[in-house]
Amino acid sequence: MIRSPLMTVMVDAVMRAAKGLRRDFGEVENLQVSRKGPGDFVSTADHKAEAMLHDALLKARPDFGFVMEEGGVVEGKESAHRWHIDPLDGTTNFLHGMPHFSVSVGLERDGQIVAGVVYDPIKDELFIAEKGKGAFLNNRRLRVSARTDLMECMVSTGVGTGTKRDLPGYMKEFLHVTARTAGVRCLGSAALDLAYVAAGRVDGFWEAGLSSWDVAAGIILVREAGGFISDASGGDYSLGGSSLLAASAGVHAQLVKTLKESRTV
Repeated sequence: MIRSPLMTVMVDAVMRAAKGLRRDFGEVENLQVSRKGPGDFVSTADHKAEAMLHDALLKARPDFGFVMEEGGVVEGKESAHRWHIDPLDGTTNFLHGMPHFSVSVGLERDGQIVAGVVYDPIKDELFIAEKGKGAFLNNRRLRVSARTDLMECMVSTGVGTGTKRDLPGYMKEFLHVTARTAGVRCLGSAALDLAYVAAGRVDGFWEAGLSSWDVAAGIILVREAGGFISDASGGDYSLGGSSLLAASAGVHAQLVKTLKESRTV
């Protein structure tokens, strides 16, 4: 596929940040056995990656604003455009030396996500999408799963962290969905969960308490691969909403129904 100038800018920025994370991940694996542990090191790696992303995107599009996990909101001269960037989605995995994390960038234009990049630096998998141009993994066109029987589907989810967690409510959802699917996976990177929905590796994904930078890139991937995005009740999803549900066309309504039922038992 031929990348647009905008996508080239996004991919180049993500690759620069990922190169440092890949190097730092090797150090984290060594730090696992140290008494101090890798916590401070990972925090520094996260900040370094965000700074790289910010600087590369700012240089390419100096008037765009930013919404960042570490740096917060930075207003741009051009209010219509904002980058939503997550330099390390899957920090807990990274912290424990688990090779499943990602770098993601989504571009918002006039309130809509129009482009996204999610990169897994360990597996060297690059997921990209632009509105109206499709979703791709390493230049291969993506389509969501064609399954229609929920009992044959595998679904991913996330628990959230800290004050965002409603564990009793979440466990009811988890048990209800598990009993009605082929399995539920909790992989630890919402950006990759959404990319996996787009790639048909999982049939759906749900989580509460996600921030815009967690999901901006993944939303456009799922939509451009033919999937549906909503909140957990099936309503419209807006960035930073209380819950998100992504699924293939064949099972989206069934997952909405299953999640609603879990709240009544």
